Amino acid sequence: MGGVKKVAILGSTGSIGQQALDVIRALPDKLKVVALTGNKNRKLLEKQIREFQPKMFCSSVKPDVSYGGEFLSVEEIASHPEVDFVIVATAGKAGLSPTLAALQAGKTVALADKEVLVMAGEIIVREASIHHAQILPIDSEHSAIWQCLQGEESKPQRLFLTASGGPFYHYSQSQLAKVTPEQALQHPVWKMGRKVTIDSATLMNKGLEVIEAHWLFSFPFDSIEILIHPQSIVHSMVEFMDGSLKAQLSWPDMRLPIQYALSYPRRWSNSELPRLDWNKIDSLNFEPIDHDSFPCLKLAVDAGKSGGTYPAVLCAADEVAVELFLSHKISFTDIAKIVQKTLEQHRNIGQPSLEEILAADNWARECTTRLSLGHCEEPERRSNP
Repeated sequence: MGGVKKVAILGSTGSIGQQALDVIRALPDKLKVVALTGNKNRKLLEKQIREFQPKMFCSSVKPDVSYGGEFLSVEEIASHPEVDFVIVATAGKAGLSPTLAALQAGKTVALADKEVLVMAGEIIVREASIHHAQILPIDSEHSAIWQCLQGEESKPQRLFLTASGGPFYHYSQSQLAKVTPEQALQHPVWKMGRKVTIDSATLMNKGLEVIEAHWLFSFPFDSIEILIHPQSIVHSMVEFMDGSLKAQLSWPDMRLPIQYALSYPRRWSNSELPRLDWNKIDSLNFEPIDHDSFPCLKLAVDAGKSGGTYPAVLCAADEVAVELFLSHKISFTDIAKIVQKTLEQHRNIGQPSLEEILAADNWARECTTRLSLGHCEEPERRSNP
């Protein structure tokens, strides 16, 4: 596509949205913001609107700005004829509907909202195929795999997703039980939103990424492996049938995978992106996963393998549990227990419709909340919607 790309950012006030705007700000001759959407951070959205003057905007709380922009729904923005490229940087199920609208309009979608593919991967991938639309990954791990696969005709044998391990990887069970929200929000490497930061600490985030990789690359779960890599410099690796490995390395900065999605199939120079200084890197370490200490990872992968509505229940239960933890209502280790109990209560629906996925999400939120009131005591068994 020649000329300046016209970009809509859904979730512009979040961490990924703000970093996407950093990239666009640095490349004004290549990228133009035509739409911004936010949630409750009205002041930041107002500031962004004043700076970028988008033609369209949306917010749950209407911003106090006076200019020629048009207030539209996120679905109208995602499918608008003046939009070339849609960055879905929303959180949770909020990204489902606009992602589908964008794909059905044949747009290129850069996806940062993990739950979109985790909850409804089969539907999302099918709609993209039907409408000849592209889904480009923004997660650093999936971007790394995508970059490693460029120019390769042979399908890889294994995918390796790397994980920093978060701040508590070598903690004992007794130490993990005492972790506070304030400690968990201090990620040693990445700057992310609150929910993703907690998911990184529990390794739930990495389980969700396995499900994403399954859908993005049409790859079997049993051939996707995870390695702890504390330096977060090797973002992922791909192994081919001859034993060769390809890896993508860079400084841990989300602006790079965001820019690669925006520039694809080209690469653009950006002086504001950090470069690795190999004189300051003493070692690159890799360790196996400790599944016993971080059960959220297995819960996520098992839900992905089971399919149906299980992944939607997983996402909803985790979202509620994380919020309870951040509110000091449950312990760090209770997150996995409550998510597991919710999954055990669920009656799965195979090949669900979007309506059934959303109904399972609602059911899981109710179930998880009831479980938390008894600190993981089972609620009365009820039928799934």
